[in-house]
Amino acid sequence: MKILIFLFLCIAINSNAVAQNQTEKKVAITEKELFIKVANLDSLLFAAYNAKNLDLMKTYFTKDLEWYQDNGGLIGFEKVFENFKSIFNRDYDLKRSLIKESLEVHPIQGYGAIEIGKHQFKHIENGKLEIGTFKFLMIWKNENGNWKISRVVSYDH
Repeated sequence: MKILIFLFLCIAINSNAVAQNQTEKKVAITEKELFIKVANLDSLLFAAYNAKNLDLMKTYFTKDLEWYQDNGGLIGFEKVFENFKSIFNRDYDLKRSLIKESLEVHPIQGYGAIEIGKHQFKHIENGKLEIGTFKFLMIWKNENGNWKISRVVSYDH
């Protein structure tokens, strides 16, 4: 009887370890897929930005957007897009590029994901290339597969 109990416990412990290992592998795959998803969304959003497509850009943000800017305070959806429109109407062409090795993506259980990274904005002004490198954090909300940014923190300007 002691041998049967011992064998049962060994099998139960081993089964639990295998199940935990499989769960960890699923989480790793899910996090990798999440990274790819958010990186792709970032690419699409800023392709719209670089093309000055304001209407398409709006589709990437929730209407209750909160944008925190270290040098500009808290602004909402309408003001964010007034600012983008102003940027797009400047005499120079401002382009954004992600510093790919800086990108981090972290899941938010039951909500979406956190995207953290650095990006550069480049333009030619008075015949000289101007480059600014800044940090950002974006909260992506996933509503039934429809991903939108609900919060932005733009800092280190």
